[in-house]
Amino acid sequence: MLADASATAAVLDCSMTPLTFRAPSALTAFVAVALLTVPLPAQQTTIRSGATTVAVYATVTDAGGRLVPDLDREDFEIYDNGKLQPTTLFSNELQPITVVMMLDRSGSMRANFRLVEEAGEAFVRRLNPEDKARIGSFAQRIQVDPEEFTSDQAELIRILRTELQNEGPTPLWNAVNVAITGLAREEGRKVVLAFTDGIDSPLNFKMNNLSFMDVMRRAQQENVMVYAVGLEAMVPWGNRRAPVGRSGGGFGGGFGMGNPTIVQRPDPGLPKIAEETGGGYFELTRAEDLSTTFARVADELHRQYALGFEPPKLDGKMHKLEVKVAKPGMKARARKNYLAAKE
Repeated sequence: MLADASATAAVLDCSMTPLTFRAPSALTAFVAVALLTVPLPAQQTTIRSGATTVAVYATVTDAGGRLVPDLDREDFEIYDNGKLQPTTLFSNELQPITVVMMLDRSGSMRANFRLVEEAGEAFVRRLNPEDKARIGSFAQRIQVDPEEFTSDQAELIRILRTELQNEGPTPLWNAVNVAITGLAREEGRKVVLAFTDGIDSPLNFKMNNLSFMDVMRRAQQENVMVYAVGLEAMVPWGNRRAPVGRSGGGFGGGFGMGNPTIVQRPDPGLPKIAEETGGGYFELTRAEDLSTTFARVADELHRQYALGFEPPKLDGKMHKLEVKVAKPGMKARARKNYLAAKE
């Protein structure tokens, strides 16, 4: 498991930190953790897994929510189980990503299907040539296209425009789990970008549906960062599922006085899994903000610091992790832990 420091290849698995976004508030920061050696001296570094240095991907913002791209190694502090660790790696070079985008096709989203597709296109158009992606959707079934990860933006956009399924239920956590399975054999920075306007409701009456906790544990163990975008939805009162909505959410029109509607917030597990895996969470109230949000996710993924430290022990346990920025008014958010896997 030890890596040769003179090797020319850099290695890394990573995740990023959480944030809550209500348009048009500013983005905060993310952090991702995994294992790596020294980065390549190139503009974009190829990252793979397999070394004994714990790596942290950090996106830093100032008090106004603006990205801070010009920090030095000395500006960061990394804590493992509360103990400050020497920073042994520092780089702000681009790191390729491998991403599965999972899009909700529930009935409540039918009127916004085109806006979701446009948001997916906004994300795809900001991918770099070294990035790879697949596009998934979930409703009556869970499907992911194409069969292999691709950097072909035209193919990914074609899938968004023609291959997404019709409306159905919301098997959210089953879908995220399928995305993690798709990333299992990939190296480097592995990302799931999930969108939904509802809560997990597979409606298939099977006993093998996965829970939020099942999927979160797997994402932590396999170094997959989960980004989530949630959209508040107006649903018929009779179709509501807990949690029913934000405080002050009332009845709306569109379904008639005999069938009032209520504001339903997205699944409460979304911000939690984003936080624990080091991803980001964005909660929106307008579907029109989807494209700008997806685009900003892509931009943030390409503006991170790579930090690293040698783990004090490889005990096979989860260690608490915290990353701080020494300069006043700046913040770096990190996943809460990492697995100190034994050799």
